[in-house]
Amino acid sequence: QGLGAPAGAVLAGPKEFIAEAWRVRKLLGGGMRQAGVLAAAARVGLEHAEATLRRDHDNARRFAEGIQELNSPVCSVNLAAVETNIVMVSVRGGLLSPAELCKHLQAVSKEEVAETGQAVSVLVFPWSAHTVRAVWHHDVSAHDTEFAKNKLEFVARKWQE
Repeated sequence: QGLGAPAGAVLAGPKEFIAEAWRVRKLLGGGMRQAGVLAAAARVGLEHAEATLRRDHDNARRFAEGIQELNSPVCSVNLAAVETNIVMVSVRGGLLSPAELCKHLQAVSKEEVAETGQAVSVLVFPWSAHTVRAVWHHDVSAHDTEFAKNKLEFVARKWQE
């Protein structure tokens, strides 16, 4: 799905293998509707996988570098651990929980629009008691990444005040 296909998995192999997979899937109550459409989307995703993944990894890295540059008591990131399209953000200082940080990143306030001139909603996931997980995929551009960095900076600044 991170490559743009509408389903999370594609099965490929010799004709006999696929026939057996179809039989077992039907036996277990599953069906394949629009299999050709799903396969076409998966094929396009795979054909562009290298460029897509490189872009997603670069965007995640830029976001992580932005967090590090903030030098905020609210959150931090281990840049050495950012190797893919996933960024684990450490929420520190006891100022707010990961769930609260996620809520503030998603919400758009009048104060934010007045101060930044933009209404940005960032969806991230509270991963643990001290961590938020952010993931990049084919629909998140470099421009979106800048918006996310700016939103995190806005939220961190408000919580520091």
